[in-house]
Amino acid sequence: MPIYAYQCASCGHAQDVLQKMSDAPLTVCPACGAASFVKQLTAAGFQLKGTGWYATDFSGKKPASAPAAAAAAPVAPEKVAASAGPATVSSTSDT
Repeated sequence: MPIYAYQCASCGHAQDVLQKMSDAPLTVCPACGAASFVKQLTAAGFQLKGTGWYATDFSGKKPASAPAAAAAAPVAPEKVAASAGPATVSSTSDT
């Protein structure tokens, strides 16, 4: 059974109530007795998990940002020098 949040518009009393989905909404505030007890809009209290359900999407594809992150990774200076070819060393020695 879901838990619903209610709040009184008259006195501000707030209460969480465990009710069946088929039950009628409460209207009378238990604190002040006014007929201004209204159900509040709250976030869902569950998350689907397991095979086929993903928090970000519903497909088995990797996010588009993964290849871009790999391409933007910094390259070590040793690898840059090695990929540039042999270094030319000029020496000016007087013999």
